[in-house]
Amino acid sequence: MSAPAYGVLRRVTETASVLLENNPSSMTLEGTNSWVLRAPGAAGAVVVDPGYEDVEHLTLLAAAAPVELIVLTHHHPDHAEGAPWFAERVGAPIRAFDQALCRGAEAFGDGEVLKAGGLEIGVLHTPGHTDDSVSLRIGDDVLTGDTILGRGTTVLHDLGDYLRTLRKLIELPAGTLGLPGHGPELPDLAATAREYLAHREQRLDQVRSALRELGAAATARQVVEVVYADVDQALWVPAEWSVQAQLDYLRSEDAGNE
Repeated sequence: MSAPAYGVLRRVTETASVLLENNPSSMTLEGTNSWVLRAPGAAGAVVVDPGYEDVEHLTLLAAAAPVELIVLTHHHPDHAEGAPWFAERVGAPIRAFDQALCRGAEAFGDGEVLKAGGLEIGVLHTPGHTDDSVSLRIGDDVLTGDTILGRGTTVLHDLGDYLRTLRKLIELPAGTLGLPGHGPELPDLAATAREYLAHREQRLDQVRSALRELGAAATARQVVEVVYADVDQALWVPAEWSVQAQLDYLRSEDAGNE
């Protein structure tokens, strides 16, 4: 794999370019993808997920195009922390699913169409990673935030929500290009969503098996030590968050069946 191109605006499609923030980690992969969306010939652009309050990155992002609108896919700081600074710098409003993140504009809802940068951008509420996670549909492409990553799997807040989100994304046309918040583009987002769903069902089976071995009252950490025994322990903390979401899901299912 070639070295990440930090500080270079890379054109991905006719309407989408990406600026990679220099914040690599086990959670952010090569770093946060800040997306610049603009129709050919449009005067202004939409910036999605400016990232951390990283002045060097945000200054480069501000220079990429006149900014009409800033959109956040969710509230995590590697996507949203720098948005207020950036909004002040470029003089643009911020919109998000959560009104608390917005500046100079209202929150948007599922199914809303944003008109900016010469584009019509459809909002898909895709909770699971967080309650306020959204994906954005631009023509035949979908920007996924952290709902589906370019590589690996995402950490979950609510598994039930996430399974419903995956089933929604599976219904997208074959060949829909996925533009993730971290990692490389996905050539067929619906196919990736099917793979994610199969992976989640496999993990659920593994958690069920671990609970049979450990007992129904086992903690997320105890389950991680069984299910993720062959995984680098540096990843056990985020794995524990996802396992907790799976335990909550399984226990709510059991309660509903009583």
